[in-house]
Amino acid sequence: MNELLAVAAITLLAVISPGPDFAMVTRNSFAYGRRAGLVSALGIAFGVQIHVLYTVLGVAIVIAHSPTLFLLMKILGAGYLIYLGYQSLTNTSRLKLDSGDKSAISLAGAFRTGFFTNALNPKTMLFVVSSYTQVVRPGSPLRVDFAYGAFMSFAHWAWFSLVAVFFSSALLRTIMLDKQRSMDRVIGTALIGLGLSLALTGVGH
Repeated sequence: MNELLAVAAITLLAVISPGPDFAMVTRNSFAYGRRAGLVSALGIAFGVQIHVLYTVLGVAIVIAHSPTLFLLMKILGAGYLIYLGYQSLTNTSRLKLDSGDKSAISLAGAFRTGFFTNALNPKTMLFVVSSYTQVVRPGSPLRVDFAYGAFMSFAHWAWFSLVAVFFSSALLRTIMLDKQRSMDRVIGTALIGLGLSLALTGVGH
């Protein structure tokens, strides 16, 4: 029971802390609507399973002890965030509520963005690795390991679904779309800042 409570506490703290996933879901929700935000949240949940899978299989230990592999992981994650930020900063299309125009993101695209944002996020990797190495007992059954992983994914999905619902509310979305250019700049700058910070941290270590 203590182990479960510890995993739950660590997961909840990790999920609600601001980061790339939050910025991405916020962007997709206000720009493309609730469905896009919710599907992005689902993509994040599936992205968590990538970290769980290689952690349970022991690959994370190799990555954690290989400066080159860990640096590569950070660079890939940083590059993807910078790419998303650049897209936001250079966006010139004028989005409209339920416009159905060509600028709308597909549900597959929303899922893909959520998946890769999380799967390439070293913050999630470190959270998952620390949870399994510091909290979960060594040699625990695979069904228990994957049950914890399922809980981590569920927590991510639930939290970011709430974020998507909030930022896609009609009133808030109308206000944000009225200030679309400013919002694009704020979110784009935040994503690029997160990416550069991640890259510089990786190079510094």
